[in-house]
Amino acid sequence: MHRVVCPGSFDPVTNGHLDIISRACRLYDEVVVAVLINKNKKSLFTVDERAEMIAEVTKEYGNVKVDKFYGLTVDYCKEHDIPVIVRGLRAVSDYEYELQMAQMNHRIAGVETMFMATNPLYAFLSSSLMKEVVKFGGDISGLVPELVHDRLVERLRES
Repeated sequence: MHRVVCPGSFDPVTNGHLDIISRACRLYDEVVVAVLINKNKKSLFTVDERAEMIAEVTKEYGNVKVDKFYGLTVDYCKEHDIPVIVRGLRAVSDYEYELQMAQMNHRIAGVETMFMATNPLYAFLSSSLMKEVVKFGGDISGLVPELVHDRLVERLRES
């Protein structure tokens, strides 16, 4: 079985993330979406909320497993016998950072990284940008799944 991990904080998941996940689903038998528990970052949604939203919006693919992790992605890969990390690239600026990470991951654990160019329709998307736009009353319909849109609007109205 060919397995791959798509790691990230996904706070919240966007259609750009789903583009990469769905394309990975066509290439691999199982795609593990690993939601990062980052104790140094204040997230809008809890790790459980993020994992639940991802599970809901990826259930149609059939070969996605959602999990949570803390620490290095390569350690997660070793513990779960996953040889490949999939990363989306939005712009050239992403490549420089991601290349360094890929080289380090290969050096310390022998884990390969596969880069996917993001669909140009989603190249400008980031979770941070989605939160900022909603916070100031902007419309992000079509940029995140409807479920995520509704929860994002509800959460940001509370603050």
